Formats: sequence, structure tokens, C-alpha cells
Amino acid sequence: MFKKILIANRGEIACRVAATARRMAIQTVAVYSDADADAKHVRACDESAHLGASAPKDSYLRWEKIIAAARATGAEAIHPGYGFLSENEDFARACAESGLVFIGPPPAAIQAMGLKAQSKQLMEKAGVPLVPGYHGHDQNPALLQRQADAIGYPVLIKASAGGGGKGMRLVERSADFAAALESCKREAINSFGSDAVLVEKYVQRPRHIEIQVFGDTQGHYVYLFERDCSVQRRHQKVLEEAPAPGMPPALRQQMGQAAVSAARAVGYVGAGTVEFIVEQTGGYDQPEAMKFYFMEMNTRLQVEHPVTEAITGLDLVEWQLRVAAGEPLPLAQEQLRITGHAIEARICAENPDNNFLPATGTLAVYRKPEAAAFARANRSDTGVAVRIDDGVREGDAISPFYDSMVAKLIVHGDTRAQALARLDAALARVHIVGVATNVQFLRGVLASGSFAQARLDTALIERERAHLFDREPLGLPLAAAAAIARTVVLEQDGSTDDPFARRDGWRGLADGVRRFDFDFHGEPAAALLAYRRDGLWLDVGGVAGPLAVERLPGGALDVRFNGARHTVDVYESQAAAHVFTAQGATKIGVIDRLLQAGAAHAEGGRLTAPMPGKVVSFAVRAGDKVARGQPLAVMEAMKMEHTIAAPADGVVRELLYAPGDQVAEGAELLRLQ
Repeated sequence: MFKKILIANRGEIACRVAATARRMAIQTVAVYSDADADAKHVRACDESAHLGASAPKDSYLRWEKIIAAARATGAEAIHPGYGFLSENEDFARACAESGLVFIGPPPAAIQAMGLKAQSKQLMEKAGVPLVPGYHGHDQNPALLQRQADAIGYPVLIKASAGGGGKGMRLVERSADFAAALESCKREAINSFGSDAVLVEKYVQRPRHIEIQVFGDTQGHYVYLFERDCSVQRRHQKVLEEAPAPGMPPALRQQMGQAAVSAARAVGYVGAGTVEFIVEQTGGYDQPEAMKFYFMEMNTRLQVEHPVTEAITGLDLVEWQLRVAAGEPLPLAQEQLRITGHAIEARICAENPDNNFLPATGTLAVYRKPEAAAFARANRSDTGVAVRIDDGVREGDAISPFYDSMVAKLIVHGDTRAQALARLDAALARVHIVGVATNVQFLRGVLASGSFAQARLDTALIERERAHLFDREPLGLPLAAAAAIARTVVLEQDGSTDDPFARRDGWRGLADGVRRFDFDFHGEPAAALLAYRRDGLWLDVGGVAGPLAVERLPGGALDVRFNGARHTVDVYESQAAAHVFTAQGATKIGVIDRLLQAGAAHAEGGRLTAPMPGKVVSFAVRAGDKVARGQPLAVMEAMKMEHTIAAPADGVVRELLYAPGDQVAEGAELLRLQ
């Protein structure tokens, strides 16, 4: 076994690999960029090496510096994690030429599966079912258009070298194909260095089900069952679970054997994932009518590998290390078992109500549930019922340079229903302030009828749109009561026996009445708090009644108002109170009238960058007339393209940047009259 490895990645996956290495008494070397100099993954390793500037192209993608760091520190092997260089055959080959073990598949396997078109041709020869489509080398736009028309709409355009939902466009009409192809190719060349694409039939009511496979250097292969990753936004996964709900045992075996055939066809070694699109030809309640088609193979460890670990009781990173060191697979196929059900939620810095726009900022508050241990049935080892994989700490910044994922929350239960309840309760204990997240959106997905009843397909989010977006879980009365309760408690903490020094609203004669002003979802609101002899009385949002508050151990507040009792956590940040309860969380703006009195009104007619990033293109010129909702510009940030649209009809007066320019969050891109 290796004595020291270098982890060529960052964030939660680097921390995850380091944890297993530590348990196996393997020393670790971290690498870092300027932005990550004090990152959690650097502290998690025994040594560290600086790579360069913050942008990935100047640091985590500089494989010559990574190899030099490995040799300088005496590392014997390099674990690439996922993303960055994990599926780069040139990097894997360079490791071998430098006398280092690449903890992943052989370069030839990466190359064979790295291009979607080529991999589909290989799978066709291996007898693995394929989605109807065009996978040829000729990339003439006119030919691609004709192929799409022949396949029939809707179709998917996919970057041949793509992954992670990038370089992918759904086209529903022939008239939209050319523009979608251009956008897809632009994103593909920026993300993967190749603008080659393939065109496939868009499968109706599709489920995204993937099979975890492993191979060793002795020629042994196993599949570690399946994961359902159907809940997606922007073709990127949101929730993953194992095993797939409603999966017939016979179909599981067929898909598992097909995945092993795919791995064997390219001489695969190590951990890999074979992804399938499953067509539900008979509806959600007829799993026996499901048909599966090969989509692609990811030649690396997947983000969602923890759900497979939870149901099998295995450490997949340990398996990777053992196989890379030349050991045989620890178990044979007949020794593998599924125990219980696991679900993973990806907690991301993004705004679901604004088309999942990635967010940046500082984690002013980052609280998470404690892991809870449980003993798996019929096993001697111990797993966890609640697990958090992350690479950040409270006070860390979510920057525009890397992926927007903050953490992965994984739960395990005896049944799917138990895992669902456990995940919702754990998400309620995730408190993040300082950056927008999708936590409340995730709770909404869990509570939706489609997910709760396992009516799964990749259109679930769109189908449940009315339930999932622009939700307010608490309402104005409770949000205001929680914010006021925090103020009351803070003021009472400094009280004395002297009635004239107390800050509890006491008056010698009549009751004292105090006004609080708020902004709730863009609407002004006011609350009146009366200090009576028999206690506090609150009137807000048409609801009036006694208010009682008590501080609980740990800092939470016990708030009683409007005939109900709530345990709440309240954090103040940037003139807002952030309220967290078991029922949900919300934010309410706290208005200081004295500060507001002299504030200037924001200038109209401006269009600003919603986050730091690069201007890709402008769709208009100065003097153009535009209509509300018309695309004006395209920005690239956090590995995604974002379209800036006109908020109203008007005339473009001036473009303030040029394509290729880097801009800061809030920078004015153009002026619209």
C-alpha cells in the first residue's frame, strides 16, 4: 500500500479522500491556489503545495506543477478526485511517465470513454443498448440540423467531451436548433477544449439511473448496484438515491451486467460509473415496462458515491486505493448486498427562484447537523445515518472561481420513507447565512408529491414548479415575531434590578408601544410591540396576541405567538434577520428609519452583473430598441453561461464592456433607457 499520496483537487472531495487515507495510515499532500491558501482541504492534509493563481487554468489544471509537487514531496500516487484533471488521459499518462501511480483508470480507458460519440460506438459493438441519435465525426452545422430533423424533436445536443450537465441543450423546434447548437459549442469549447457535439432523441419521461462499477488489474469486475439521479436542474443532479425506487431485480441485474460489459470493453480499472437513460414506456407505476439506454461512462469517482457507500457498507475510496496499489477487488459480485435506502442532497450556493443563478459570498453562518451513528443490520461495521461531506467552514468564502456546491448531505434509513424523513429533518438543521442556497428548495422537492411517491423523471422539477418556486414557508407574522423576539432577548440580557436601567420597555404610567419596520419579500411591513404589565403584546400582519420568548440552551429561542409555539434560530446579517425553524426558513429585512432617511435612490436604467464573471457576448448594439425579456448579453461564471435579459422595453444607450472582459459583481454592463 502507498505510504503517501497527493490529492490533485480541492474542496469536499479532497477532504473526503484525505479522511480515508488518514484511516489507512497513508500520508497526504494537498495542492492549493491563491484563493484556497487557507482552505479546509489544505488543513486536512499532512503537507501542501501551492500551484498558482485562483483560476483553475492557472492552478488545478496545471498538471505539470501537480506532478512536480508530487515528486518533490515524495508522493507515490496521485488521486485526482472528480472534475479538473480526473478524466484527462494526458495527465494520467504523464503520471505514469513520471513514475507516479494515477489512482484511476488507464489512459486508454479514459480516452475511449471521454468522447461521447466514440464511447457510444464502442458500446454498440459491446451490445449495450443506445439511444437513437447521431454520433458521427462530421460536425457540419447543416448536417447536424438535418440529423436532428430526421430524429424528430425534441432532441438533445451534447458536447461530445462533456459532462456534469455542461455543453448540453434541449431543442424542441427545428427553428431553434441553430442558436442552441452555437451556444452549446461555445460552452463546450470553453469547458472541455472541444466543440464537437452529438445529437440524440430526447427520451420522454426519462429516469437517469447509473451503475457503479469497479475493475482491478487482475481482470475482475463487479457492479455495486444503482443510483437514481433523475432529479436535475440545468441537466445537473440535485438529489441522488440508492437503490433506485421501484427497480425490478431482473432489470437491476441486466443493467449491472451491461455496465460491467461496458467496463470490460475498454479494459477498465478502478471506480467508474456507467450512466443510463431509462425510458418509462408504461408510466411511473409500471417498472416492468422500463427500457434502458447507454448514455455515457464517467471514468472517475462520482459526486454521489456516498449513497452507494451507505447501502453497501463499503468505502469506495479505500477500494480505489487498494486497486491502484495492485490488490484484487475486496469482494466478488455474489458477496455484495443492498441494505436500506440512502439519499444525497447537494447543497449549493445558488438562487433557485432566479433560474438557479450561482451565488457568491461569505459563510457568515454555517451550522450543520451532527452525524448520527447506527449499526447496519447483519453487518459488524458501523455506518452513519446522517453524514456531511464538505470542504468549507464558517467564515469561508464561496468564490466565483469554482463550483457552487457548498456541501453534500447524505442520510441512510431502513426504508425510503425513513430516509426521506431523516433528510428533511437534517436539512432543517442546516443554517447558512451570507450566501443564497438551495436548502429550502431541496426541502420543497422532498415534500412534493412526485418525489415522495417516487414518480421520478428528469422533468420532476419543472412538473412541480408551482410547489417549488417562490415559496414562503413561514409567513410574515412568524418571521417578524422571531426577529422581534431576538431583539427582546438581547435587550433583556443586559437588564438589572434598577427599573430605570432596564431595557425591557417598562413604563411608570401607561403601556409602552414600540414600532418595528420590515421589508418582507419586497413589501413594507410594520409591527407594534406593546409592553404591558402582564407581558408583551404583538400586532403584525393582521395578527395580534401575546408574545413570549425564552432563550434555550445552544442559543435557539422558544417563541410563543398566535396560539403556537416555535423553536427558532435567528441570525442578523446585512440588515436582515434570517429565521430558521423545523417548518422552514426565511429572511426578513430590518429597516432602520434613521439610516434610511438620507439614503439615495438607486439610478434606473442600469443592467448589472449578478456575480463576478466574464462577458461572453452582447446580443445588441448601442441604439438598438429592445423588448422586455429580450436577451441582451451572456456572462460566464462558475462554469455556467447566464443570459442577461431586458427588464423592460427600451433603447440601448451604451455598452460598457467588451466580450472577454472580466467584471465584478454589480458592475454595470450596459445602459438601457
